[in-house]
Amino acid sequence: MSVQDLEERIAAEKANLTMLKVQHAVSPVENPSIIKKSRRDIARMLTILGQKKNL
Repeated sequence: MSVQDLEERIAAEKANLTMLKVQHAVSPVENPSIIKKSRRDIARMLTILGQKKNL
């Protein structure tokens, strides 16, 4: 996965996380662990992105 693809995926995941947070604020999400999983996935992708940029 290239750096550009990774950046696009991170942006999409961040948008999805924001949407999940808003939905959860309006009415509780059926499975709140989805928010936690999404946040951790973004962190993992950011870590990989940082590693690729340092090479």
